[in-house]
Amino acid sequence: MRIIIVGGVAGGMSAAARLRRLNETAEIIILEKGNYVSFANCGLPYYLGGEISDKAQLVVKTPAELQRRFNLDIRLNHEVVGLDPAVQEVTVKSAQETKKMHYDRLLLAPGAHPIVPRFSGVDLTHSQFTLRGIPDLEKIMTNLQQPAIKKIAVIGGGAIGLEITEALLKQKYQVALLEAQSQLLTPFDPEMSVLLAQELEKHGVKLHLNAKVAAIQTDNDLILADQTQVAADAIIFALGVRPDTACFTAAGLKSAKDGSLLVDENYQTSVPNVYAVGDAILTTNQLTGKLQPFRLASPANRQGRQAADAMLGYKRKNRGNIGTSIVRIFGLGAAQTGLNEKQLHQLKRPFNCLHLRGSSHVAYFPGAQPLSLKLLFEPDTGKILGAQAVGNGGENAARRIDILATAIKAGMTVNDLPELELSYSPPFGAAKDPVNLAGYAAQNLLEGLSENIQWHELSKYQKAGAYLIDVREPQEIITNGAYPQAHNIPVDQLRERLNELPADKLLITACQSGQRSYLAERILRNHGFRVKNLDGGWLTYQAGTKAVFPITDKL
Repeated sequence: MRIIIVGGVAGGMSAAARLRRLNETAEIIILEKGNYVSFANCGLPYYLGGEISDKAQLVVKTPAELQRRFNLDIRLNHEVVGLDPAVQEVTVKSAQETKKMHYDRLLLAPGAHPIVPRFSGVDLTHSQFTLRGIPDLEKIMTNLQQPAIKKIAVIGGGAIGLEITEALLKQKYQVALLEAQSQLLTPFDPEMSVLLAQELEKHGVKLHLNAKVAAIQTDNDLILADQTQVAADAIIFALGVRPDTACFTAAGLKSAKDGSLLVDENYQTSVPNVYAVGDAILTTNQLTGKLQPFRLASPANRQGRQAADAMLGYKRKNRGNIGTSIVRIFGLGAAQTGLNEKQLHQLKRPFNCLHLRGSSHVAYFPGAQPLSLKLLFEPDTGKILGAQAVGNGGENAARRIDILATAIKAGMTVNDLPELELSYSPPFGAAKDPVNLAGYAAQNLLEGLSENIQWHELSKYQKAGAYLIDVREPQEIITNGAYPQAHNIPVDQLRERLNELPADKLLITACQSGQRSYLAERILRNHGFRVKNLDGGWLTYQAGTKAVFPITDKL
């Protein structure tokens, strides 16, 4: 049996290794249009920034090593330019020839290619780049060594754009980061992503949000739609990717509008004996039931293994994805999983939201790092819909989001979170981990022991007559900032000053992080007042009001 795999990175190579482990006699041919296979695409920005010093470390396995270990026939610089499913042949172009090759099973793992904008002045031969593979990296590093290149514009505020920006800042370039949307990292909600924007600005980036590029001048300076000019000696486009599937859709394989191939639960395309994985396909969002792309390394590797099983008769079901990711920006790690608040609004799906402030481990042990955690869940069932975390320290955010991603995949609800038994020792965590605490806070909302409002709702409640009580200490307000039209009664004085509060108005309690204001809410509720808690406190309110994001809510 001859199995041909198109694409030798992530999903393709994962499939090839699995196929050989399952079948020693099959002929396995990998056709890779580039000159590298099995390389660490995700590591490219870190080599650019100098954290990875040896480029050879980016190559996980060489073709020779893969041939010896797995008996794979790897053909570099071989591009598949055609497919004829009727006779089970692919057309392959190399430097020497163009020929047809028969297959018994075909796996398509062609990946995706970077989006290059079409506005005036785009010229990838003139100090303008994309970063997708090692040849792109080599080109960028060679060109950036020119003494004349000091100012670099990065266009695109997604994960790759942020990682490239961090790398360039570490190499002491002057960097302008341009994003057409009103926030960075659109998988996050604005009050969370603004923390990353602040971290970048702290390290010297010139950040331009709502920045739509209209044209690039001959010297690489950019003209924005509002006529703002941004000086640049070089430009790196980080606008995302599109599936590299043109020749396969031309052959009749069913696809979405963007060219993503449609596959069944066993990764088979619309034609027999042809499978597809990775950036080239759509899979089901397990939280919405809708097809969408998940162009991430972990799903691609998992899919490659599962497709290999399916090709040989082991029916591994493609269960879909929830979209878990993480990005690091200097001292901050930002991780997310599932749906965000913007998506839930668009889906018109009811949800509860809570913000929690925690730390990497107990405060009394040296080195504790702060963590901001956001949890979204169904208001009736407690089903977890999504989570976001931003924290100082390497594993701070990652650990909590990995736990919550596992909980979502397992179908848990917020009622299960307090029951999670997580490893604890003072250097590593707390007896009540932030994930446990989020579960407790969510239970309070589900059971009516607390009602909260979000940072973007405060002004509307105040306009409707609500009475805002800031329960922080006076010095905290002086140091950190004051809520608009707030009345200060420290939480420890609240019981003695109940007579100062209007009994006929809705009271809103607020503090620095939301914890003391919850205590104040319980005190006041137990004394017969109508009360809501400002979720996340001043830290979330301040971050949210700094973020540019229009939200419309009705009281």
